[in-house]
Amino acid sequence: MKLSPHFTLAELTASETAARRGWDNTPNAAEIQNLTRLAQLLEMVRDVVLQPLIINSGFRSKQVNDAIGSRDTSQHRLGCAADFRVPGMTPRDVCKLVIASGIPFDQLIQEFYEEGKPGGWVHISVPNSAEGRPRRSALIIDSKGTRMFS
Repeated sequence: MKLSPHFTLAELTASETAARRGWDNTPNAAEIQNLTRLAQLLEMVRDVVLQPLIINSGFRSKQVNDAIGSRDTSQHRLGCAADFRVPGMTPRDVCKLVIASGIPFDQLIQEFYEEGKPGGWVHISVPNSAEGRPRRSALIIDSKGTRMFS
């Protein structure tokens, strides 16, 4: 099922953890609506970075979320968040472009990227409800802790 021109429900619900353990990671109707809003936001990001995004993680059922040690308050649980990479770009560069573009994200997090080292990704989310206002909260989470993106 296509949620937007470039993102599918299968892509935003894929989970190696669920697949390995034979678990269901199917979102309900409300979560699919959130994933549709998320896919629209990801389309905006794709337009800014001018290339495809590689989705690492989107929706997570409670079982999957618990298995990876994430909090119950994770926006992934609601279908409101995705983690992604952009080939040939650092997570820092992606975050800079997204912030400068004015895209209405709720949270944008440069996660576990260390300058000059491979790895890391970008977390982006929409508000938890369609009526919510995007906070445009930009953070860094890495070995030094959590802080405002700068």
